[in-house]
Amino acid sequence: MTTRSLEERVRELEDRTAIAELVARYGLVMDNRDMEAMPALFTADFHIRSGDGVMDCRGRDTVVELFRGRFKVLGPSNHFTHDRIVTFNPNNPDEASGIVLSHAEMNRLGQPMLTAIRYHDEYRREEGQWRFAARVLNMFYYVPTDQYLDVFRPEGLATRNRAYATPTAADWPETLATWQAYYGK
Repeated sequence: MTTRSLEERVRELEDRTAIAELVARYGLVMDNRDMEAMPALFTADFHIRSGDGVMDCRGRDTVVELFRGRFKVLGPSNHFTHDRIVTFNPNNPDEASGIVLSHAEMNRLGQPMLTAIRYHDEYRREEGQWRFAARVLNMFYYVPTDQYLDVFRPEGLATRNRAYATPTAADWPETLATWQAYYGK
């Protein structure tokens, strides 16, 4: 076991706080449509994608334009982040990965929607600031508010992603290896 110095332990706590604030800023930037603040969230080579394949975009400037397009169909939104787990790269103190548990309330094409999201993130410190290097959004559900209870009924479980014209399966938990092992699938 390696004993870390007090300085190393304090730096990790400061880094955890900075990453938590980055995650919170992401939600505020998205909800506020703060296009001027958005680029500072991402590394130049930032990669964002969604588990359903609808989003898959690389590069800070390209991603900002992706969000401009998405905002054209989205009305007001309210992102909530809950728990997060951050793991630092033991070989590089300027890199970390994490998972963020989240919910969002939004309006898509005039329809109030609810979504539960797991963000799988990669973070990198650049120019003294933590930024997102990659972000994968996986949905447990993404449904109109009037269909929220339906997704927990047996007949609704298979089509919990209802953000688009054709309802589809959600990204998790059924696809997780642990879920499949537990249920023998």
